[in-house]
Amino acid sequence: MKIACLGWGSLIWKPENLPIIGEWKTDGPMLPVEFSRVSDGGELATALCVNAAPVQVLWAWLDIEDVTVACDALRQREGIDEDRVDGIGLLIIDDAPEGELAEWAQERGIEAVVWTALPVRSAEMEGRAPTVTEAVAYLDSLTGDTREHARDYVQRVPEQIDTVYRRAIVEALDWK
Repeated sequence: MKIACLGWGSLIWKPENLPIIGEWKTDGPMLPVEFSRVSDGGELATALCVNAAPVQVLWAWLDIEDVTVACDALRQREGIDEDRVDGIGLLIIDDAPEGELAEWAQERGIEAVVWTALPVRSAEMEGRAPTVTEAVAYLDSLTGDTREHARDYVQRVPEQIDTVYRRAIVEALDWK
């Protein structure tokens, strides 16, 4: 099975043990991604966010032919506990795809797509995205290595992930 992985954050520049074939491609599907997940490392990571405007994400082929193995490899890369029921998205493409993601995949000969599906998370609660004001205030409150890590994350996310929060963060904190 030909499996692709979608990406929009650190997976792009730090795939670690995820077996990517070749380079990340920039013609991915349009998905609602925003800087909306306070990560364990302190950065405000990109995540799927239902209220976000769609941006064109990236994608890469995986050197894996089994969807279970692909999901497990992405789960390990992302440090997602095996007991967690969410965290990894999977779409298997059939002969009559329905929806934009399925149609996008079929046009490229992709038979299955996996992606990180961790929910949004504010500093206070998983499942609740910070507002743009809260996001900027959170990042501005960081100090030392955590602040540098957060700034590096914002700067390294591919430019095509041009979101409302990113523009506000760059302007307010001068993180160009």
